[in-house]
Amino acid sequence: MNDITLRPCEADAHAGAILAIFNEAIAHSTALYEYQPRTLQTMATWFATKQAGGFPVIGAFDPAGELLGFASWGSFRAFPAFKYTVEHSVYVRHDQRGRGIGERLLRELLRLAEASDRVHALIAGIDMQNSGSIALHEKLGFRPVGVLPQVGFKFGRWLDLGFWQRTLATPGQPVDG
Repeated sequence: MNDITLRPCEADAHAGAILAIFNEAIAHSTALYEYQPRTLQTMATWFATKQAGGFPVIGAFDPAGELLGFASWGSFRAFPAFKYTVEHSVYVRHDQRGRGIGERLLRELLRLAEASDRVHALIAGIDMQNSGSIALHEKLGFRPVGVLPQVGFKFGRWLDLGFWQRTLATPGQPVDG
């Protein structure tokens, strides 16, 4: 694990690798409640949205520079009073899971959130069958705050979506407006 480095992802250099991780998760898991693979155009829009919002996209890279996983956050809801709340996601390439990469990425997101002084709450939406993600979030201080039963349908079954939250002491000087 010490040979893995964390650094920002760039659209031109990493969109293809992130796309492959997303599409594997779409095809084989309930980590994303989507049916169709994403496209490179989708990734261009995704990166543009991250950049416009000042949202991080952090990658975990092996010594050869290969992307093993990534993490990011974005707006939780599109209403002004939610400006200090973000919804984050962590994805690890299917052949790299169970190595602690997700934990390193989530720890880095937490560090960045506190350092930014503009995040108060991080929200994770997790499929209730994803025991690995649930365990990771609880290990890092997230607590369950609710379940929306049977809100998704994929692979011929209803899916329950759980929410986990970690509240930070930041920002130091929150303001309305």
